[in-house]
Amino acid sequence: MSEEHRETGTGWPEPAEPARPSGPAGEPDPRPDAPDPDELSPLTPAEREADVPPAEDEPSASAAPPSRRLTSAGAMIAVLVALLGFTLVVQLKTTSTDSGLAATREEDLVRISSDLDSRERRLRQDIAALEDSQRQLRSGEQGRQAALDEATRRADELGILAGTLPAVGPGLSVRFEGGDKAISWARMLDAVQELRGAGAEAMQIVGSDGTAVRVIASTYFVDAQGGGLMVDGRRLTGPYTILVIGDSATMRTALNIPGGVVAAVADDGGNVIVEDREAVEVSQLHAPIKLEHARPVS
Repeated sequence: MSEEHRETGTGWPEPAEPARPSGPAGEPDPRPDAPDPDELSPLTPAEREADVPPAEDEPSASAAPPSRRLTSAGAMIAVLVALLGFTLVVQLKTTSTDSGLAATREEDLVRISSDLDSRERRLRQDIAALEDSQRQLRSGEQGRQAALDEATRRADELGILAGTLPAVGPGLSVRFEGGDKAISWARMLDAVQELRGAGAEAMQIVGSDGTAVRVIASTYFVDAQGGGLMVDGRRLTGPYTILVIGDSATMRTALNIPGGVVAAVADDGGNVIVEDREAVEVSQLHAPIKLEHARPVS
């Protein structure tokens, strides 16, 4: 340490005595208003006595550091930004409340439109399904009615063929008169078969006394003792008349074929009288046949 500094015990070196201004040769300042050199010293008299460094070397307690000034400015900016954001949020809520969809974003409008389209498609599909169900119900009802009508028609046909229902329609009246030889069961069976082959749909045979027997698929003919015919167990006497429903022209042709029924009866000395009728009534019924062995195929 130089002679110009000495230890003061405070940790600070004692500064050298400042040079006092003087005249040309170290003389005092001749100006009458010149300040006292001691007053120019930054040290107070007590500091000069205690050899304390000038107070200006210590940092001022009132002076704020630059970082603190910057932090305050940032806080102020943050407050302003927060106020601005709050104002914007309030404005957006007010606008959305007042204008409804006018403030909705384009993406949201597209999504809403897509949702509405999807809902419309679903509703249209539901309507189509309901209409299809309605059509099915109607068609099912119509189908059931058609099936019922068809079943009724078929039952009527079967009833006519089975002889359990009366029938009426155009056809023929065929009268068999015997000659030298009586009309045999063979001639009557040939006549029934010829008529069936010509499309006869219903027929009955009537005796001279008015007794009638419905002719069906199981009807049989035999000669009765003492004359006459046994038809399904009932005795008939001639002349015999067959009332038949069907196409009259076809059945007439079938009866008159060469070597047919009419020719055979004529050869036996008898006679066959065929008359067309617009309405032939077959009213005699046959008792229903009870099947003992036959069953419908399931």
